[in-house]
Amino acid sequence: MGDGLVTGNGRATATGTGHGPDHGPPVSVGGHGHSHSHAPAAPVSRHLRKVIAAILIPFTVAVVVGLVVLWPGGAPPHKRTGVGFDRQTQQATVTMVVEVSCASVNASGETPTGDTSTAEGSSAQQEAGGTCKKATIRVDTGKDKGRTFTEIVQPDQSRQLHQGEKVVATYEPSAPEDLQYSVADVDRRFPMGLLAGIFALVVVVVGRLRGVMALVALAISFGMLNFFILPAILQGSNPLLVAVVGSSAIMLIALYMCHGLSARTSVAVLGTLVSLLLIGVLGSEFIGWAALTGNTDDNTGLIHGLYPSIDMSGLLLAGIIIGSLGVLDDVTVTQTSAVWELHEANPTMGWRGLYRAGIRIGRDHIASVVNTLVLAYAGAALPLLLLFSIAQSSVGTVANSELVAEEIVRTLVGSIGLVASVPITTALAALVVSADRPGPQRQTATAGAVAADGATAGRGGRRRKR
Repeated sequence: MGDGLVTGNGRATATGTGHGPDHGPPVSVGGHGHSHSHAPAAPVSRHLRKVIAAILIPFTVAVVVGLVVLWPGGAPPHKRTGVGFDRQTQQATVTMVVEVSCASVNASGETPTGDTSTAEGSSAQQEAGGTCKKATIRVDTGKDKGRTFTEIVQPDQSRQLHQGEKVVATYEPSAPEDLQYSVADVDRRFPMGLLAGIFALVVVVVGRLRGVMALVALAISFGMLNFFILPAILQGSNPLLVAVVGSSAIMLIALYMCHGLSARTSVAVLGTLVSLLLIGVLGSEFIGWAALTGNTDDNTGLIHGLYPSIDMSGLLLAGIIIGSLGVLDDVTVTQTSAVWELHEANPTMGWRGLYRAGIRIGRDHIASVVNTLVLAYAGAALPLLLLFSIAQSSVGTVANSELVAEEIVRTLVGSIGLVASVPITTALAALVVSADRPGPQRQTATAGAVAADGATAGRGGRRRKR
């Protein structure tokens, strides 16, 4: 059996006609080879579309209802603390930098008596006898535009200021006038924007229309994160519920927008959904069992201080679900496409054969996905791991600390869900595609393909006899 296709010039093309493993590649009647992988998947029957719709339409309706019910009116207001990211900032420019003696500009001119073999003692000695920099900075935005202030840069500071450099200045209105502004960071908007532009250009050049749709889906995902997930959590909604609804909406929009409204994409959606539910259940159980609070650093502490009603452990679980979604999409779409192509190559293969062939492909994917997640989390936590290495702590001590245990649970729960998504999605795809009931049009096309394949093989046989 096979699928008969008609090309734009009217020639019939036979694709995937083998009854055994030793059949050659697809051959066209016109004499030119045709690879089926470049053609869109054959549409499934009306019966199968009804089955998929009966599952996905209620799910989509539930997601829409969840968005409407949980949709926030914006982040709730609060009084600025002036701590961390919760500070008023303005754009500024370094207009002049001069070198001065540290002893003349530091608060204390006394020579430090601390142990210079330590980091603190060495730093104090440099501040007393070294050469510092006095930078003049001009405020470029806000009500004080044009105002200047000075900043003393110590010789051991990791960030040194340079004339003409764009910086971010913090503003504290309650401080004395000469201390209201200070440099908080470098202004990185231009290099970051340039890098984002290069990324978008590469995606569009290589991916063409699909690349454009992927960028649109990415923008929608960021919009969902900024306008729904984050404000809803800040307003006191359950972080897990918000993450599930928001992730489901992102999944539906991104997958259908990038891969089209088809049965193949719908199966990938189902596989992603089941895997996300598994990650949610595992994460909830092990976060509770390991007594993880989710409040492990200055940023989470600030969030908890500003909004005590937020469930920080629920926020941790929400982060695990959202963080796993991106890689899950890749795995489920790849496995679904693999099973679909196997079925198109040999329509006589049953669901068990499709599953076994698909899972063999998936095993290679599993190995790369696990490495991807573990190395991504390890890279993000590298400074923390370096601190533990400097402290010469044992592996058990490091793993038992909440800061590291949180990353371990995040990594392992996400990896389990990703690994499980391979057999789950492969089984769903095999069941769906093997249960398809071809209609009269597809059966006629199949018969035409078989006849065309036979005619091609016959002519090939005559040529070989000559």
